[in-house]
Amino acid sequence: MFDFAWPWVFAVLPLPWLIWRFLPAVSQQQAVLRVPFLADFEALQGRSIRTTGRSGLPLLVAVLAWVLLATAAARPQWQGEAIPLPMQGRDLMLAVDLSGSMAEEDFVIGRQRVDRLLATKIVAGNFIEKRQGDRVGLILFGQQAYLQAPLTYDLKTVKTLLEEAFINMAGQKTAIGDAIGLAIKRLREQKGEKVLILISDGENTAGEMDPLKAAELAAQENLKIYTIGIGADADADFFGMMRGRSALDEKTLTRIAEITGGRYFRARDTAQLMAIYDAIDAMEPVENEKRFFRPVKELFPWPLAVALMLSLGLLFRRQE
Repeated sequence: MFDFAWPWVFAVLPLPWLIWRFLPAVSQQQAVLRVPFLADFEALQGRSIRTTGRSGLPLLVAVLAWVLLATAAARPQWQGEAIPLPMQGRDLMLAVDLSGSMAEEDFVIGRQRVDRLLATKIVAGNFIEKRQGDRVGLILFGQQAYLQAPLTYDLKTVKTLLEEAFINMAGQKTAIGDAIGLAIKRLREQKGEKVLILISDGENTAGEMDPLKAAELAAQENLKIYTIGIGADADADFFGMMRGRSALDEKTLTRIAEITGGRYFRARDTAQLMAIYDAIDAMEPVENEKRFFRPVKELFPWPLAVALMLSLGLLFRRQE
C-alpha cells in the first residue's frame, strides 16, 4: 500500500508563487544570495524578478523539481502486508525431574505401560504446543539442574529438547531446590507474569539450595510455582516391602506451591496428569490479543534524486 508519512508537507507547494506574487521585487544588482535556477524565471537579464515572464521549458523543469522536492520531503512509503507478531503472553519455565526413579513404569498410554518420563514427555509436549503467545523454557534436573532451553517463542524446539531428554541425564539424585534457583536466575530480569511448572517423583536429595528457601526467593521475584508430584501410590508386596514409587515428598511440594501462590497437583496416572495440565492451562490462559507489523520501504530517494538531476540540468544550462 502506497502512502505518505508527512502529507502536510505538500502545503508548501505554492510557496514559490506566493513569494513571487506578494514580496517586493528585488533586482539582481541588489541580491545578496544568487540561486542559479531562479534566473530561469526571468525573461531578460537585468530585469527584476517581478517582471519575469514565463520562459517555457526551463520554467516547467524548475516547477517539476520543486514538486519532486516536496514529494520527497513528504516521505512516500510502500507498506507491505501485515505480519503477525508474537503475542505478549507469559514467561513459562518447565522443570522436569530426570532422576533414576522416573524409570518406574507405572503409567499406561494406549494400553501399554510406560515409564514416568515418557508419560511426562507426551503430556507436557501437548501442553507446550498450546502455549502459543508464551515464551517457554526448559530446565532438566537430577543431581544437578541444567538449562536445556532458554525462554523462547520457538515451542517446537522446546518440545524436541524435552523429547530428547533421558533418565539419569543430570544424575540419579534429585535437586529440587537447585532447579527452582536456576529458574529464578533465568526469569529474574523478565517483566510480566512468570510461571514455573516443576515435575518430580521424589524428594530433595541433592543440591546446594533448600527447596523452601528457594520458594521464598521465588515469591520475592513474583515467580509463581505449580508443583506436580508424579507416580502411582506405593503398594506393599508379599514381604511388606513398599514398591511402585519413590519417596515422594508431597509436603514439601505443597509448601513450595503455597509460598509462591501456585498450587500442588498429584498425578497417579496418565488421565490425572493430562487433567493437571488442562487445569494449569485454564489458570494461566494465553493472551489472545494479536499484534501486527507492516514492513515499510522508504521511497523518498527516488523523487529526491530526480529533483537534484533536474536542478543540475538547469544549472548547467545557465552556464552555457
